[in-house]
Amino acid sequence: MNELHQRVLELLPRCVEDRRWLHRHAELSFEEHETSDYLQAALRGIGGLDISRPTPTSVMAVLRTGRPGRCLAIRADIDALPIQEENELEFRSCRAGVMHACGHDGHAAILLNAVRLLAERRERLCGELRFIFQHAEETPPGGAVEVIRAGVLEGVDEVFGLHLTSTLPTGDFGVCGGVLTSATDRFEIEITGKGGHSSMPQECVDPIVTGAQIILALQTVLSRSLRPSDAAVLSVCQANAGSAYNIIPGGMHLTGSVRSYDERVRATAERRIREISEGVAAGMGASVQVDYVRGYDSIYNDPALTDWARGLIARTFGEGAVCELSPIAPGDDFCYYDQVCPGFFLELGAANPEKGSDAPHHNARYRLDEDALAYGMEYTVALLSERCRPTE
Repeated sequence: MNELHQRVLELLPRCVEDRRWLHRHAELSFEEHETSDYLQAALRGIGGLDISRPTPTSVMAVLRTGRPGRCLAIRADIDALPIQEENELEFRSCRAGVMHACGHDGHAAILLNAVRLLAERRERLCGELRFIFQHAEETPPGGAVEVIRAGVLEGVDEVFGLHLTSTLPTGDFGVCGGVLTSATDRFEIEITGKGGHSSMPQECVDPIVTGAQIILALQTVLSRSLRPSDAAVLSVCQANAGSAYNIIPGGMHLTGSVRSYDERVRATAERRIREISEGVAAGMGASVQVDYVRGYDSIYNDPALTDWARGLIARTFGEGAVCELSPIAPGDDFCYYDQVCPGFFLELGAANPEKGSDAPHHNARYRLDEDALAYGMEYTVALLSERCRPTE
């Protein structure tokens, strides 16, 4: 057992304690006041760090070694979701309707305790390390754009991040070079017809019938407007209209999602959603307003950094720990970091059915396997320690 692995195991109970505190005090995007205060106080207790608040609910700690080398940044997101927790845990969320159901409490605890370990190894490091505890990943346009605007990446050479996932067993490292995540877009379609009595439809322009035809026609965006090899998902997820069983309403509102991995596909989907919606509505005598809102871009993993990280994981945890991924559908605002400098982001397995840790993300019974925290700490410290060696 090497020295780093031993220290990780010794520190794991403290990491679990931090994670449970954060889980219990879950806070929504842009409301992470207690969370950021807790993290700031813990970082101050480590000593030797320059600590700042790039935004009111985010925290950054900087470790300066005083020796020449790379400037590296690593980010952990800290916000929770508007979900009522259904887990029966002594540390379940104390806030009604708010829950860490995506592992962000684990991300923050991993990074906080990695800072503790790296501070112990300060004399072995070169360059500068920036630890970013970022707010509001769950709510586009997201917190990344705000902290970047505040200057957290100025002078940074490389940026890193990870996400705990219930799609991989605990201790597996999901690696994908190039495009990792989808672009996450939203569309809103407001249909205006002419309401009236359900017994006299000839006097009306029915927005529900119009909306139904639009919903079905939008499925041809994927099957007839894109190449068979193009990867994309289009879903209409909300359809709202009406007030009574015998009233044809005057309008209908549709909301949907588009996930894609290529700018050409993204632009085609946006154009065809508008054209189809407007064409169907015109044919029915209705009018329509389409708003297409671009969400997060795709995360792009630098190929050279990906190859290097793949080797680091194999050396540290064994060849079997490396799990090669295809691009995944969830989105993340880490995408904006890797548009500033080369970046690498991975998926760290935290699923263990024997512990009940296999519910999907954004689920009221999501529960991460806390053994994954040790893997995250050791990976983070090994990664930054090797990248902070003297540069040639």
